[in-house]
Amino acid sequence: MTTQSTIDKLIEMRLTSMSDAFRTQLEDPKMKEIPFEDRFGMLVDIEYSNRKSNSLKRLIRGAGFDQPDAYIGDINYTSGRKLNRSLIERLATCEYITEHRNLFITGATGSGKTYLACAFGMEACKQRYKTKYVRLPDLLLELELARNDGTYKKVQAKYANPILLIIDEWLLLKPTEAEQHDILELLHRRRRKSSTIFCSQYDSNGWYDQLGGDDSPLSEAILDRIKHDAYKINIVPTDPANYRSMREVYG
Repeated sequence: MTTQSTIDKLIEMRLTSMSDAFRTQLEDPKMKEIPFEDRFGMLVDIEYSNRKSNSLKRLIRGAGFDQPDAYIGDINYTSGRKLNRSLIERLATCEYITEHRNLFITGATGSGKTYLACAFGMEACKQRYKTKYVRLPDLLLELELARNDGTYKKVQAKYANPILLIIDEWLLLKPTEAEQHDILELLHRRRRKSSTIFCSQYDSNGWYDQLGGDDSPLSEAILDRIKHDAYKINIVPTDPANYRSMREVYG
């Protein structure tokens, strides 16, 4: 068997990183002094690392994060916001995902809710959890269009199946009765097998009213599927009179 034949077969099997590393070994005279087992192990390590890296890139790209550069380590704890650092660091381990628990992130516009949610989403991707980010207005519009063109179940599955779903601008606008049915169906399908992060300008105590309160038969049903055992992060300023939003701080 010729060397080129071996390289061709590696490429055919899509082991391109291994084939490139094999060529590099052949061109390096010092490699002849290294035992075969060690050289082979180096080739396997390179292919494995490359595949892990590509897998992570695909997960991040598929998540569609609003802020793909968000990083837990870059969270500013001296920005004039009350942030529970120990809770954030605990949630960054993705323990809440293995427990199938939800997370409520609430705070005023510009308080950094989306950044924090995307940072948690990035940590989920690093642990190979399929993640999806969406704004609630976009989600509801997509479901409405899908209902009309016959792809409703497909779109529902798109958001029901990810292990972690991030819903931004949660209840920013009061949903119609039809939209409440869509929300209930989605959350029911995700219950007890996945986790959802809800980002909202409204404190969770006000979600009942945003869903129509006593006038809506679905409001309690929706909340019943998400509120039990949920973690909560409420971002509030330490000094309201001199508070600057994160958009103002970072431009």
